[in-house]
Amino acid sequence: MIAPAGPLLETDDLTRAQELCRALGYEPVLGQNAHRRLGYLAGTDEERLSDLNRALGDPNIDAVWCIRGGYGTIRLLERVDYAALSRHPKPVIGFSDVTALLIALNRQSGVVTFHGPVARASMTGFTRTHFERVLTCTERPGQLSRPALDPDVLVPQTDRIVTLSGGKAEGVLLGGNLSLLQCLLGTQFFPSLRGALLFLEDVGEDLYRVDRMLAHLRLAGAFSGLSGVLVGRFTKLERSNGDGALGFDEVLAMYFRPLSVPVAYGFPIGHVESQWTLPLGVRARLDSDNGELELLEPAVA
Repeated sequence: MIAPAGPLLETDDLTRAQELCRALGYEPVLGQNAHRRLGYLAGTDEERLSDLNRALGDPNIDAVWCIRGGYGTIRLLERVDYAALSRHPKPVIGFSDVTALLIALNRQSGVVTFHGPVARASMTGFTRTHFERVLTCTERPGQLSRPALDPDVLVPQTDRIVTLSGGKAEGVLLGGNLSLLQCLLGTQFFPSLRGALLFLEDVGEDLYRVDRMLAHLRLAGAFSGLSGVLVGRFTKLERSNGDGALGFDEVLAMYFRPLSVPVAYGFPIGHVESQWTLPLGVRARLDSDNGELELLEPAVA
């Protein structure tokens, strides 16, 4: 259990993370620098990198679970021991800022990594079901479920999945946090997205900045050859630009409809309590008409 990015804001974060690990039936091994703090980082780059590389290279460690995101993983990528993960394949789990690490590890080592909950957060039954199913199933996991709708709620459902372009498509799952994906553009760590099912999420962004990031990725040719697009939750989305207003769905449609591939948004991916655990590098099938995702092969051997 490591903190490769931002610092833990409370000492109880470490206790909660270890308790959650044990509740899932695993024995936590805490990185020796996980409690460090240096401004908005969980210790120096050397301290955070040391915990990460030690965990990747230790054959007695079965998985690496990030305790939180924040900011800082991108500072480590040039010195990560990718060969160690190739020698001792194991799940590396996290999301948000950890996206940079997940993509780089998958790109450089060829090992499947996991976009899933961080260890300090509470885990709903829905999140636990998908976490355990995807991380422990040695057979094809099949179709992922969606959070159940409350039959007693008579207001329009705000967390439904919306189709932007219908159809079905297969491809390798790749993606994560939009801001981090954009930050990797132009580096050796940016993933090859041709033929991929791209999934995206973010938090605390302004809509015009989301627009700008998508424009940058499109200009760089990142969307060329995509098989399909799954957009998760963009929580705490702001609309501060006083020059006018566009809907989030309108912005997404501007960039993804011209691709003529299946596209839907609203999936349980990102900064939400009930979220999927998605394996990067595993083939999947998207049905955007019905808002469904099916994993076509196991994520673990």
